[in-house]
Amino acid sequence: MRKSSPIELLASDLNEQGCITCPSPRADMKLWNNHPRIYLDVARTGEAKCSYCGTVYQLKAGEHFGGGH
Repeated sequence: MRKSSPIELLASDLNEQGCITCPSPRADMKLWNNHPRIYLDVARTGEAKCSYCGTVYQLKAGEHFGGGH
């Protein structure tokens, strides 16, 4: 399964480390019939591509993760 356009994320969609899991309900995937769950680091560069299915996740324009407290 390959998504043709990136899945836009809000910073609040990421976990505490700045990652999202794939497969993801955000990509309208059924978790039970896809590949093993992996964590993708979206916060580091603003986007990440799943090596299993090719789905690209990216932060929505203007979204930033973390504040460097």
